[in-house]
Amino acid sequence: MLQATLKRDTKTMEEILQFAHDTETPLLDYNNETELTAIVNLVYLAARDTYYVERENKAGQGYVDFIFYPEHQENDGFILELKVDDTPETAIQQIKNRNYILKFQGKMAEKKRHAGRILLVGIGYDKKKKDHHCKIESLQL
Repeated sequence: MLQATLKRDTKTMEEILQFAHDTETPLLDYNNETELTAIVNLVYLAARDTYYVERENKAGQGYVDFIFYPEHQENDGFILELKVDDTPETAIQQIKNRNYILKFQGKMAEKKRHAGRILLVGIGYDKKKKDHHCKIESLQL
């Protein structure tokens, strides 16, 4: 999942999410938002080898679902927002509107946490259709 994200391969990301959701989630909890968050956490588990991952952390003017800080400055950092019964575009707009990008700029008197490119990753899940949609935009700090 990490490689697909860094390559901005949203089709592969959607396939990975669908497979993990279908094989790892109990049927009675399939549309539960907590389970969806657990699936996202599962598919990005290997990312923890090269990224420091924060979940549900205060950022800008809200709480961001996931932030991936790269251990190496040459790697892209990314912010991931999950939306149930909404679009990945809405998720990305929330990242922008609530200024979650501030997490990469550090606090006052701190050095920046990352100076490179930041990917904004939006994941939308449709409960009725039971499908996932992904979108990625990039920003340069």
